[in-house]
Amino acid sequence: MSLPQPSPISVQSGELSKNEYSQDERRLLLGLAHESILSALEDREIALEPPSPHLAEPRGVFTTLHLEGELRGCVGYVLPSSSLYRAVAETARAAAFEDTRFYPVTLEEAPRLEIELSVLSVPQPIQADAVEVGRHGLLISMGGRRGLLLPQVPVEHHWDRITFLEQTCRKAGLPADAWHKGAAIEAFTAEVFGEGRTD
Repeated sequence: MSLPQPSPISVQSGELSKNEYSQDERRLLLGLAHESILSALEDREIALEPPSPHLAEPRGVFTTLHLEGELRGCVGYVLPSSSLYRAVAETARAAAFEDTRFYPVTLEEAPRLEIELSVLSVPQPIQADAVEVGRHGLLISMGGRRGLLLPQVPVEHHWDRITFLEQTCRKAGLPADAWHKGAAIEAFTAEVFGEGRTD
């Protein structure tokens, strides 16, 4: 089957490590995300066996969908639970059809989606003053509540470190100052790449 041809790929700030994923691997993963969404709409199966050992490695990943410059869905796995290849396919479908903030993606919209992937490192505990905007994503948890923001989010919104910490607390449904009142703070890095982005 032929995969949709992705738009030119740009690399965002907050990379896990430079060139961990080659341009060919990135195009393959972005094409897989498109094909996963389209195949769900057309009620057909696709193969999810990783094509290489590198893409078979378990990784956490978030798939973000944009349509005409607007967010259209974002779902991901914080912790690695399956191969990156399978995780991309699963999170793409979930972002398209299970993000409760949006109605499900339609067949008419699918070809116009622009996709961004964020491949995560495993979150590790971090002190608040060690958080670096543009490098770290944050996972803050307390009392059964948990909020996560990807590394590119504070850059896109021009937040400083404190605002980033506060906004991650708010994402968790916690008071903005919970980050210095006992909440657990974990950080991760991400290699972020996508289509149609110039920033």
